[in-house]
Amino acid sequence: MTRPFVKMNGAGNDFVVVNALETPFAPTADQVRAIANRETGEGCDQLIAIEPSGTADAFMRVWNADGGQVETCGNALRCVGWMLMQSTGKDRVTIDTLGGQTTATRGDDGQVTVDMGAPRLDWTQIPIDEEMDTRGIELQIGPIDDPVLHTPGAVSMGNPHVVFFMDHAPDDGFVRGSGSLIEHHPRFPEGVNVGFAHVLSRDHIRLRVWERGAGLTKACGTGACAALVASARRNLTDRQATIDVDGGRLSILWDDTTDHVFMTGPVEVERTGMLAV
Repeated sequence: MTRPFVKMNGAGNDFVVVNALETPFAPTADQVRAIANRETGEGCDQLIAIEPSGTADAFMRVWNADGGQVETCGNALRCVGWMLMQSTGKDRVTIDTLGGQTTATRGDDGQVTVDMGAPRLDWTQIPIDEEMDTRGIELQIGPIDDPVLHTPGAVSMGNPHVVFFMDHAPDDGFVRGSGSLIEHHPRFPEGVNVGFAHVLSRDHIRLRVWERGAGLTKACGTGACAALVASARRNLTDRQATIDVDGGRLSILWDDTTDHVFMTGPVEVERTGMLAV
């Protein structure tokens, strides 16, 4: 059986997107891994299915490259939002996810803005294993008496994030080593996405992210939102900032009226093709 797909990326975070509005698409974990494999498959960070929804324009289902299903993906929301707006002619669409419902709107220069909702900041919402202040949780990397990194912020944007603050942008080896160590740490019962943020100014952050189930990616939309929220909560930045990720640039606003986080960024269509499932 074959299925048409569209290969897209948002600031370098890339996806294989399948239209499942009329014909269901339910790949096994092995099939997801095969599709995501960059050497033998189509290659992607996440596999996305656009499904029918009774309460929104569509439902977006997300599988990470390791085959596991996850709640949501910020950059994929922009891509799916763009596709839905192109097909319907609307300038605003609603998208359901396992992490909650979101709204995508058409922006300038082909960019798309997604309302990511209010950040979830209580320890039970992230979740972590015991009660603590999520502005700086008890967690460190390295020796107890001289940790390399410590006291990161924790935020849920519909999926769990932890954000370490650094005085430089770490190299690939550090992100892979530290990220893989923290991703399945017992502090996080559902695993966690791991961000490494270098605050350049009150409105500018350089961010690298180790994504749960996907590894080091060129961009993580929910990670950029989490980094802005975590840094603003510590008064390291204002509530609006430019986030530079490996694959491009995102603009994040944590609106103080609605408490919602808005992410604006680019969308790119790479190619189309057929999946052998």
